[in-house]
Amino acid sequence: MNEVDLILTNLREIRRRSIILWKGLPPEHHHWKPDDSAMTAIELVRHVLGADHGWHRIIRQQDMSDYRSPWTGRPYLDVEGELALARPHREAFLHTIGQFTPHDLHTLEIIHPGNGRLNKLGAYLLRIGYHESVHAGQFLTYLRGMGVQRPFIWD
Repeated sequence: MNEVDLILTNLREIRRRSIILWKGLPPEHHHWKPDDSAMTAIELVRHVLGADHGWHRIIRQQDMSDYRSPWTGRPYLDVEGELALARPHREAFLHTIGQFTPHDLHTLEIIHPGNGRLNKLGAYLLRIGYHESVHAGQFLTYLRGMGVQRPFIWD
């Protein structure tokens, strides 16, 4: 297994565990949030899923100055509906990563448009996984705050 395969495995594993968590969200709590300035639970799910579209553009070094999410203006759905909307974007994102070589991971430079920071592609892809992992922890806290059973993700 090469470095690209390891990164893909890691991203898939993080998403698998996120989905387990998200499926533990009772429908009556979709719009729950811990405080007025926080995202709702379903907004948090969409935030993570929708990020794949933006990451995909960034790793292909496309212009993000006029970025518009495909989710803009769409009503929030249930978890399964959000997953279905995101599926083609996720598949395209992972496919693109699979086209990179281990050499690309060390030599291609990615500039994150939000902060202008320059990273090697491999480091950038690992940060993408970290982003989702942080939100998984946040989602666990949401479930705890709702007082609902938290799915077991530590298999």
